[in-house]
Amino acid sequence: MINLTNIKNIIFDLGGVILNIDYNLTVEEFKKLKLENYNKLFTQMQQSNLFNLFETGKVSPQVFREEIKKISNIEITDLQIDNAWNAMLLDFPTKRIELLRKLKNKYRTFLLSNTNIIHLKEYNKTLQNNFGLENMSQIFEKEYYSHEIGMRKPNLNIFEFVLSENNLIAKETLFIDDSPQHIAAATKLGINSYHLTDGETINDIFKI
Repeated sequence: MINLTNIKNIIFDLGGVILNIDYNLTVEEFKKLKLENYNKLFTQMQQSNLFNLFETGKVSPQVFREEIKKISNIEITDLQIDNAWNAMLLDFPTKRIELLRKLKNKYRTFLLSNTNIIHLKEYNKTLQNNFGLENMSQIFEKEYYSHEIGMRKPNLNIFEFVLSENNLIAKETLFIDDSPQHIAAATKLGINSYHLTDGETINDIFKI
């Protein structure tokens, strides 16, 4: 259990924490498009420069797609690329959405995600279809997406930005993420951090 005695703010990661994801599904879909080395280009721990640029908004979706086409050995369409790229995105379990609604009433809650415009459009569509939510703004005080602010985890500047913009005190803030390198970065700044491991969900650690 997390000690929440002095916690006033909670910052949540998205993929693997709120949204179920499976990176292997995208790996398999890209293999079908003859991108056999995709798993070397993109993993949870390390990304190639193309993905870093895309997730910090420095290249457009179309440039991203064109670069993917150059890597592939066959003719592929934008739609095929988007579908393969989005294959990793699964579902938002209802219990997690319900928990986040409750937590918002007790804490200042924020979303901090390394993501991109193609993924954002896709999971906002899922939120709308399954929960009638236009986006995450109805669940959090504020959302921070790497491609919109030009920074990404685990760089310290993205954590400093969120703390500063919202006047958050690090020792009063809890950060929850499923990537160890992100946890390590937040901890360096004095942010209380919780590494969500495989098989564990946010519903397991908050009992409200």
